Amino acid sequence: MDYSIYHFFAGLYLKTGELTVQNQLEAFPFNKEMLSCVNDGLFPDLAIKLNHNDSVFSGGELIELKDSKSYSVASFNSTIPTGEKEIHELIQGTENTIRTQMQEAGDDILSLPIRQVFYLTRGRKRSNVKVCLVHGKFFETVPVSTLISESFGQALEERLNELGTSLSASMKQKLLNLFSEQETFSRTRSVENASVRLRFRVMTEVKAGGNILNQNQYPQIDDNTLNLAVPCHSKEAQKLHIDRMRVAFEQTNVSNLFPQIKTFTLQHHFNGPFLIFQTNLL
Repeated sequence: MDYSIYHFFAGLYLKTGELTVQNQLEAFPFNKEMLSCVNDGLFPDLAIKLNHNDSVFSGGELIELKDSKSYSVASFNSTIPTGEKEIHELIQGTENTIRTQMQEAGDDILSLPIRQVFYLTRGRKRSNVKVCLVHGKFFETVPVSTLISESFGQALEERLNELGTSLSASMKQKLLNLFSEQETFSRTRSVENASVRLRFRVMTEVKAGGNILNQNQYPQIDDNTLNLAVPCHSKEAQKLHIDRMRVAFEQTNVSNLFPQIKTFTLQHHFNGPFLIFQTNLL
């Protein structure tokens, strides 16, 4: 069998009951056979194995778990959600848990340098549950560097106004360019004669327009449903996603369940159309 986010979704479909009763997503009985690494408190929480044959599926997708007791997507601590990730950023260092796990799983890690990122989000509201396996582009609607530099620019502008001073446009732009990478802030800084070290941590909160669980923003995402959301900007892309999902269900030996999957296009408020695969949890 091949491995992919579509196969992962099929695996979730087979255990929808567990998605409603498990107190923590981390306790869900994921199919470990298709995973190259499993982590607790370290991105990614899960990674899908790479395929070694000439499959139409690359595999290798990275997954972060986001659990909430409301219909708000849980905050991202120390990370900024993204649709893609360079795998070399995650496997550096002499001792690296992610690299070790992937190698032991048989992955040729660098054969797929850019990985697609998904977020398995679950929200609860009274007795209802929504579960969405969401491509990171649902949250990354502007480049991360732009998000950081413009946020820094707002803080800079506020401080300049407080002081009643100004900077030239060229100097402002130079500062914004310098402070556009998360690593600049995330490193621990040591100051001479200081008794403590300082490290700024990023916390990312999802706006209402980017919250797929929000009933007012995205009413098509029904209560008590399991959903997969992938960017889809053409009819050709839509057909490709549907064909791959059909193959994944066949390879998972549940092709009889595929007709029960509802597919439709969801218009993101900031980032164009997404194709939704939806099925009932109950």
